[in-house]
Amino acid sequence: MTTMNDAKEKETSVISKFFTVLGTILCVILAPILILNCTLIVKSHLNKNAVPDVGGYSPMVVLSDSMFPYIEAGDLIICKQADPESVKAGDVISFFDPASNTNSVVTHRVVEIQTAEDGALTWITRGDANNADDQNPVPASNLVGIYKHKIPGLGKLVMYMTTTQGLITCVVVPIILLLGFDFIRQGIYERRRKKDTDALLAELESLRAEKEKNQKENNKE
Repeated sequence: MTTMNDAKEKETSVISKFFTVLGTILCVILAPILILNCTLIVKSHLNKNAVPDVGGYSPMVVLSDSMFPYIEAGDLIICKQADPESVKAGDVISFFDPASNTNSVVTHRVVEIQTAEDGALTWITRGDANNADDQNPVPASNLVGIYKHKIPGLGKLVMYMTTTQGLITCVVVPIILLLGFDFIRQGIYERRRKKDTDALLAELESLRAEKEKNQKENNKE
């Protein structure tokens, strides 16, 4: 009987540890994503004419292969806000497209730096996969940031998470699972505590009965 109880207790302990580790992993993965998304969403609503950033870094999803193979469609890139004067020929920059009336952002390489007589700074840019320079020079005021890093393919996941199905799959379901795991873990903990309490009470009752028995034997003597 003791062996069976020990085996069950060991199995319960393993299950409890599994749910604890799994819950921790989900928290570590989901918490930063949720915080980042909430921050970007709030900033984008507060200033619709600017690219939202966190600490000066702006994550953006690449939608075309104009910078292939250096950057590919579906990559998530990180650009850092910078002084326009620090931009050099050969840098990859993100900027508001001067040829568009919308706030569309383009990420291309600087091939030439031009300075007008009045000191106004502009850049000639080109996508690595394109055969010609971009049609319109880019004013320094259009600069979003200088390209720093990329996470290949992650942009596809980010785009998927903006859909209803993606939101349910990547946010709602993990939160429900996390709450479910915590509920199960709490249940396991409560059962274990009740078992320990019952065992302690049984031991106390046994000691009390043994004490009463000894007292009766002493009284007979």
